[in-house]
Amino acid sequence: MSAAAETGARLYFAVQRRRNRDARGLLLVAAAFLALYAYLFPGLLSVGGFAKFSQSWLPLALVSMAQAIIMIAGGVSLAIGAMVSLGAVIAATSMAGPLGVAGGAALVMIVGLAVGAACGAIVVRLGLPAIVVTLAASFIVGGAALLILPRPGGAIPAWLSDLLAGDTPVAAALLVAVVVLWKSYLATPIGLSLYSAGENPVAAYRAGAPVDAARIAAYAASGLLSTCAGLFVAAQTGSGDPVIGEAFTLNSIAAAVLGGVGFLGGRGAMRGAIAGSLLLSVMINVMYFLGFPPVAHYIAQGLIIVGAVALPQFTGRRSGA
Repeated sequence: MSAAAETGARLYFAVQRRRNRDARGLLLVAAAFLALYAYLFPGLLSVGGFAKFSQSWLPLALVSMAQAIIMIAGGVSLAIGAMVSLGAVIAATSMAGPLGVAGGAALVMIVGLAVGAACGAIVVRLGLPAIVVTLAASFIVGGAALLILPRPGGAIPAWLSDLLAGDTPVAAALLVAVVVLWKSYLATPIGLSLYSAGENPVAAYRAGAPVDAARIAAYAASGLLSTCAGLFVAAQTGSGDPVIGEAFTLNSIAAAVLGGVGFLGGRGAMRGAIAGSLLLSVMINVMYFLGFPPVAHYIAQGLIIVGAVALPQFTGRRSGA
């Protein structure tokens, strides 16, 4: 190996260690909850049990990745839940019709990309705050979902529901595929510019990085992941629901924050957001098996989010003292 390659490898792993720093403790906590969950529900260790768990985890993992991309780019999205609902109703109303499964899936992905890119273009080109643009988008997209399907209905082909939500861990394989695609995306010029666009867009622009394109692409990718999550949720239930994605917005923010993704951009790693979504999923299942009421889930999530935000600040002050 040449000296330049060795230097590049050292720099790469140094960056990865820095990005993993905030996720190490989270991974340990998630592993502890997984062990407790496996103790409470031994069926988790079977193929069928793992398949069911991965199916409940995948939609949250996808929306957590969708939120993390935008947060890394320096924004935050309040439209993710509405995008999930939109993806679900489009899938439920198109896959059983002339478009078929392939056409319906393509329509879900195209709409996700288009709506996400439109939000990104408004944020970047007009200079409006992302939280305002995505809040407005959440009302518009949510209204569109209700226009398409005013009440729960539609249908997903039975064979597709059996494939995605059956007794085989297809959901886990899909998550692995998405992670591989994310790694490939980071190797592109736009992907390489994502962190710099979120951390210091002015300096990145002066250095020749495609800052605007990177930020718009982040919103487009976020929209794609969100509507695909809706497609999977529709496959799980066998039909579409125009309000099924409401809880995903705050949960996506919670998972990303738990994973060490910063609100100011340029900080955090996708693996942290995925680990955060894993912890939330396992925590909800564990609390269910322990007999906690549903309201306790929200209280626990709120306390965990506050702790995840406050702990780095506290440790930073202690180390600086």
